[in-house]
Amino acid sequence: MSRDTETPHQIERLLEVMSRLRDRNGGCPWDIEQTFSSIAPYTIEEAYEVAEAIEQGDMAALKDELGDLLLQVVFHSQMAGEQGVFDFNDVATAISDKMVRRHPHVFGSESERDAATQTVSWEKQKAEERAAKANGAAVSALEGVTVGLPGLTRALKLQKRAARVGFDWPEARQVLDKIEEEIGELREVMDAGAASATSLQNAERQARLADELGDTLFALANLARHLNIEPEAALRGTNAKFERRFRWVEQRLADQGIETSEASLEQMESHWQAAKDTERH
Repeated sequence: MSRDTETPHQIERLLEVMSRLRDRNGGCPWDIEQTFSSIAPYTIEEAYEVAEAIEQGDMAALKDELGDLLLQVVFHSQMAGEQGVFDFNDVATAISDKMVRRHPHVFGSESERDAATQTVSWEKQKAEERAAKANGAAVSALEGVTVGLPGLTRALKLQKRAARVGFDWPEARQVLDKIEEEIGELREVMDAGAASATSLQNAERQARLADELGDTLFALANLARHLNIEPEAALRGTNAKFERRFRWVEQRLADQGIETSEASLEQMESHWQAAKDTERH
């Protein structure tokens, strides 16, 4: 049997499995009580697990994680179908139509174009779609940047949208200067009012610290964009590096019969530096 013949059958099977799980007569109690809101965090988590499998080059894990992510699409579609809003077929039809509409050089009569030209056309098509949804109302350049995205990812998308209409630093070094400026402002707030007497003053200081730290993170995301680095991916890489080195520190302390919680900062720092040296060689 060919793969093309098998695929529709497996999709139908998955839809049936989800329908059975949500069946209020004999289905799974946990699945039955879920809502769009309760499932949304799992959908986000599965997307990140797909990204992790890709970064690790683990094809077996990628297959499993893509299945988990597909299940999320089916889960949401099942709940929407129960409410009579849309079903999985509507979802599949909508994305198919969108892909055809956004690739006229493949499915239409337009001539072949390179990747850069296609990116411009893709963004133009999305802008036209957003304008159509607005029904004649003025559309911001930032329209449609999802609020629920991770902070760094959303910062990057907001900056890209603003850059398309000319609101951008010409060079990466200018962004680096902005980062240094934001760090200076953060330092000023940290140094000022450290001994505030009232809880109100402390609350105001914390709010200012959060504001200045947010500005710094936003500027860092902007630098990542200018350097053509995906900030979330860069941070995930650093998280993995930190975990790897810290576990190395824990193991070295255990070899010495020392509990991590009982070790001095100097002892941990010494092993940390050793871990870094080990990775360099």
